[in-house]
Amino acid sequence: MRIISDMFQGVYRNRKVLVTGHTGFKGSWLTIWLKELGAEVVGYSLDPPTEPSNFAACALPDKITHIHGDVRDLDHLTAVFNRCKPEFVFHLAAQPLVRRSYAEPKLTFDTNVGGTVNVLEAVRLTPDVRVVIAVTSDKCYENKEFVWGYRENDPMGGDDPYSASKGCSELVFASYLKSYFDPARGGKAIGAASARAGNVIGGGDWGQDRLIPDAVRALTSNRPIVIRSPRAVRPWQHVLEPLSGYLRLGALLWRDPGHYRGSWNFGPGSEAGNLTVSEIAARFIELWGSGTIVEASSTEPSLHEMQALKLCCDKANALLGWRSAFQIDECLRYTVDWYKRFYSGCAAEQAYAACCEQIGQYVLRASGRAPGRTETESPTK
Repeated sequence: MRIISDMFQGVYRNRKVLVTGHTGFKGSWLTIWLKELGAEVVGYSLDPPTEPSNFAACALPDKITHIHGDVRDLDHLTAVFNRCKPEFVFHLAAQPLVRRSYAEPKLTFDTNVGGTVNVLEAVRLTPDVRVVIAVTSDKCYENKEFVWGYRENDPMGGDDPYSASKGCSELVFASYLKSYFDPARGGKAIGAASARAGNVIGGGDWGQDRLIPDAVRALTSNRPIVIRSPRAVRPWQHVLEPLSGYLRLGALLWRDPGHYRGSWNFGPGSEAGNLTVSEIAARFIELWGSGTIVEASSTEPSLHEMQALKLCCDKANALLGWRSAFQIDECLRYTVDWYKRFYSGCAAEQAYAACCEQIGQYVLRASGRAPGRTETESPTK
């Protein structure tokens, strides 16, 4: 699609881009977007974490260089870097589930912390890399459940293993940034950044213990949606929102690595995106056209999760010119539309086309060429 390929002044066209975690939900959408930007995409990841998956639904193994690999395997990862010689690296591979982190803390720390060390080590040892973006999570912050959003310079932390692993990953990134990727200290002159996003939703997500995938599984089997923390507040956003931020950040780092290095938040553009779990579930049902909600039984094991979490994105707004483009109801509508299309029996090329169509629609909205946008800055120009 021409509307997509012309974005970011063609920075990604014909560039070699390595994406870790490309078989996951966010990674698969990023891979599609990069592919449509004209990049030569190499994906490094384990098998898709779910069945079905957006990765398989869109037949991505046939469209990119797909490498089965574990970020915990430094030797294999380094060999792939040496062979493929990526110019951009987007690190998304992770163990992404809070509840699983309680059951498998070592796996979570090994993957999220050790995996980040390995990716940054491979970047350090590969002369071809000019930009690296390590994607973590809004849960990296020491969450005191403030009513205001966390800023990039707030302390890292986390009580549960997942949140702690993301805070640790950010500390690892900060160490590599200062020790190896800072020319003023004798390091490599590359653009290096970490990116922290809120709860992302969108078509093609079938992850366990996540609200929208749980809702889709329930609604497509005529069961009520079971929610565990109805009053928990999260910064909800469509998957294309943070991805547009990562891509814009990568393009700017390519041109001026020193000015845009560091950490960045990408979250919803207004308080309207900070809603409770029950509010999101109710709006999803309304758009789906049917369904009911029940709260999880009090007899189920209770695992502690923070009830409030918000992001402040002033830095990205002011310095990257990035803005959230969708209101929350649009995020939900795009998500419902994608799943309805998938469950109507669409083939792989139709699923891929559906993703490209939504990316194109997002670009029009973000650039102010489609109705509904109120901000003057474009996150994708």
